Amino acid sequence: MELKGLKINFLGDSITEGHGTSDWGTKPFHQLLKVNAGLAEARNYGLGGTKIARLPVVTDHQFDQDFNLRAPSMDTDADAVVVFGGTNDFGHGTIPLGTMDDRDVHTFYGGLHTLCLYLIKTYISKPIVFMTPLHRLNEQLDHNNRVAEGNKNARPLIDFVQAIREVCEYYSIPVLDLYKESGMYGQVWAWCEGHMPDGLHPNDAGHELIAHKLQKFLESL
Repeated sequence: MELKGLKINFLGDSITEGHGTSDWGTKPFHQLLKVNAGLAEARNYGLGGTKIARLPVVTDHQFDQDFNLRAPSMDTDADAVVVFGGTNDFGHGTIPLGTMDDRDVHTFYGGLHTLCLYLIKTYISKPIVFMTPLHRLNEQLDHNNRVAEGNKNARPLIDFVQAIREVCEYYSIPVLDLYKESGMYGQVWAWCEGHMPDGLHPNDAGHELIAHKLQKFLESL
C-alpha cells in the first residue's frame, strides 16, 4: 500500500494518545509515521484508560468510553484505520474474555466482533489493521495476583492477544502482532528503562520502533 498522501484514523488507548512521549502532538508513533511516510493526516483517536469491551455500567468518565462507543465519532473519509488496544482490557482486570461465539460488547471477544463489523461496514473497501498489545513489564505477576485474589476475569495477556488474532482472522483483517515480533522486550527491565520506563507506555524511542514496524507492515499490504 502506498502511504503518501493518505488520511489514516488511529483508534486506541493511552499509548495511541501519546502518554509516555515528550510531545503528544509530534512524538506518538502515528505522527512519526505521518512524517516518515508522507501521510496527509494521522488522526489521533486515542484515549487513555479505554478498552475495546464495554463495562457493565457506563458513566461519563473517560475510562468508560470504550472503542465501540468512540468509533462512530471518527471521520469516515479516512483511507485506512489502525486499531491499537486490548492492554487495558487485560490490565484493569474487569473485562471477561468471553468466547469466539460472543457478540455481546461486554466481553472482549464480543467487543472485538462488534468493532470489526462496524469498521468493515463504515470503511467499505478501505484497509483496516489491528495491532496487538505489547508485552508489559509485570504482566505475569499481575495475572498471578488476580488469580490469587479470586478474580473470576483473570486471564493472561496472551489470551487477549490471541482473541485479537482469532477475530481478525475471521474477518480477514491484517494484524501487526507486536506481542509476538515487535522486538520490544517489555518483560525485561533493562530494556524498558530506555524505551518503556513505566513498564507499559513506550517513550519517544519506543514509539519510533512502533512507527518503523507499522510503516513496513502497512507498505506490505
